[in-house]
Amino acid sequence: MTHKNIFIKRKNDFQNLIISLPASKSISNRALIIEALSKGDSELFNLSSARDTQTMLRLLKSTEQVLDVLDAGTTMRFLTAFFTINGHNKTLTGSNRMKQRPIGILVDALRAIGGDIDYLENENYPPIAINGFSDLNLKSLSIKGDVSSQYISALMMIAPLLSNGLIIHLEGKIGSRPYLEMTASVMSSFGVNVSFLGQTMDIRPQSYKGCEYVIEPDWSAASYWYSFVALSNSSSITIKGLRLPSIQGDCVLVEMMKSLGVDTTFTDKGAILSKTTFVKDFSFDFTDCPDLAQTVAVICAVKGIRIKMTGLESLRIKETDRISALQQELKKIGAELIQHSNFWSVSPTNNIPKEVFINTYDDHRMAMAFAPLAMLMDVNIEDPDVVNKSYPGFWEDLKLVGITSVRS
Repeated sequence: MTHKNIFIKRKNDFQNLIISLPASKSISNRALIIEALSKGDSELFNLSSARDTQTMLRLLKSTEQVLDVLDAGTTMRFLTAFFTINGHNKTLTGSNRMKQRPIGILVDALRAIGGDIDYLENENYPPIAINGFSDLNLKSLSIKGDVSSQYISALMMIAPLLSNGLIIHLEGKIGSRPYLEMTASVMSSFGVNVSFLGQTMDIRPQSYKGCEYVIEPDWSAASYWYSFVALSNSSSITIKGLRLPSIQGDCVLVEMMKSLGVDTTFTDKGAILSKTTFVKDFSFDFTDCPDLAQTVAVICAVKGIRIKMTGLESLRIKETDRISALQQELKKIGAELIQHSNFWSVSPTNNIPKEVFINTYDDHRMAMAFAPLAMLMDVNIEDPDVVNKSYPGFWEDLKLVGITSVRS
């Protein structure tokens, strides 16, 4: 049964609660592609339950010619490169929103190394037909560094299988560098070396080797629990298995959230989140961690924190236009996200309402970023099942902390 809304009753503080996060879908999706490219048996442990990852797993095993990635951007981009390098004849399509998300830069790069790929509807956008591959022995190519890191990661993972490998020159500012470093780290675990110095990646011809690989808990998912603590009076939560160091860029949460009112203590059980003091003025560059921007904007909007946000450009081409979505929904609680010439700022609310209805725009992170407002008000959230994309157990985990919710 599909529910249109979920109503979350305002919650008082909670103490000493324990939460288990889903595994990282970003790491899971990379590990699945590399496992499929590797020679030898591999075993993946703690694979993500996220819909994106389960879609990747299903399509890698599929014998069908037409494959529907739904709304999974990573799956679309990684499978485009995977099926190209293997010379498979496949058609990749997706949701209406997926057909609006550009893929031209990746297709151009794959064509340059020998891919035969056609657009079936609109130039530079899915759906696409992959018709085969002939290795053109290209030694290097250049790609803009500020495009989606998924394009570059897709090229990285297939590069060792090319006859000359591939040198990738990143032009200009590099966006989401931690995601590229994550890709290199997972590749290394499967026996492939990536030299990533400055603006250049040098990936020589190599073979992936099978291994046993354990996926980390998802730091992006952790951000919502940081938000619950930040918006409480004196709550504390233990997140099982969350540790540093991590190959996920979103682990920057630990330092970021110190300024926003949450301290992190690591034990052998995981990370303990607890209240601390917060600043009134804050600035942060989200270039390397764009998935945290919505959560942080909501926190600042209701805590009276004046924030300067840079590096939000990629939010325009996510599951929705997240800039526009944030602007619309923050207005409902009396706050504003204001665009300036080269940064954004949040004007906090002066009057927190008793209840709010949040539209989610088919975006899982809109639902979860605004859910912690339940520490301050009753919250109605549209399309609760949208969280299945990355955190299927989110609403059940809210019940564990005593948050009452009713679907309608």
